[in-house]
Amino acid sequence: MKNYVISMYNKGQNEAGPKAKVDAEDFLAQENFDKVNFYFSGARKAKLLSVKQRLWDIPQKLKQINPELVVFQYPTFDSSTDQAIISNLKKHTKAKIVYLIHDIESLRAYRGDVSYTKQEIDFLNQSDGLIVHNTKMAAWLSENGVKKTMVQLEIFDYHNPVPLQKNRLYEGSICYAGNLQKADFLQKLTLKHPLALYGPNQAATYPENITYQGSFTPEELPTKLVQNFGLIWDGTSITECDGSFGEYLKYNDPHKTSLYLSSGLPVIIWKKAALADFVSENNVGLCVDSLAELDGILSTLTPQEYQEMCTNAQNIAQKMRTGTYLKTAVAKISQLIEVEK
Repeated sequence: MKNYVISMYNKGQNEAGPKAKVDAEDFLAQENFDKVNFYFSGARKAKLLSVKQRLWDIPQKLKQINPELVVFQYPTFDSSTDQAIISNLKKHTKAKIVYLIHDIESLRAYRGDVSYTKQEIDFLNQSDGLIVHNTKMAAWLSENGVKKTMVQLEIFDYHNPVPLQKNRLYEGSICYAGNLQKADFLQKLTLKHPLALYGPNQAATYPENITYQGSFTPEELPTKLVQNFGLIWDGTSITECDGSFGEYLKYNDPHKTSLYLSSGLPVIIWKKAALADFVSENNVGLCVDSLAELDGILSTLTPQEYQEMCTNAQNIAQKMRTGTYLKTAVAKISQLIEVEK
């Protein structure tokens, strides 16, 4: 029997959306996992297609495989599609099923929705085990009713073939990559150090020293990141990460962190973010309470301190580029759920 990784994503999407799942598939393929893919595109068209997928495509594809272990990349298009995949796996196979968590919507889009949270927890408990982002996410899931074995990914791997930049000259420069429509804090940010922005939906104007550099594919973007630090921040405020996306930082591993670190670029992250522990323990960046203190911190950082962060980031980059974090987590959860047979 073979092992499989099951995924669904928008194949035609040009932004960073599908990259985490595509990379996970490719890294698991190196471990002899076969891929089962389902796709969607558009809005109304995608909803119509999802009905066809649930009633025909998913059952037909899953009838044809005989897996020992399945890694299911959660979530897919919607909860009905998620359930169709798991129900058909349980109906047609005897596989152990591990969910690789990409997002927990109870902590993001449906934060505070008791009914949705119960539904999501019930779905997670249909697995044999979970690969979650970090200890903060694992603790929240346990507190809210997840009973299954969990292991922590630590951080997302990132396929990045762009050669690592050696000997970055320290000048205190920063970059920010992402959907700029969700980065309202930028309008309030006053900096002496230069900040370069990358991504779609730029504003008409930005404060002084903040410049828009364009929107690029995930393959092109690493070639543009020539600054000293990559910024991880969300919300409307410069003194904290607020709103649903800001609160989500307390539990998730933002994929842009992996973009930066896989490029050998140290990061700047909110001190209350879940990934701040990883950044601090590995000395791959700065953990700050507020962006208002950024100029002062960058001005006092020495070139030697910065170069140490770069060396550490390059070491992490080598692990990410070979899928070390995912491969380790899959091996660990496989052993744990075998013990529980």
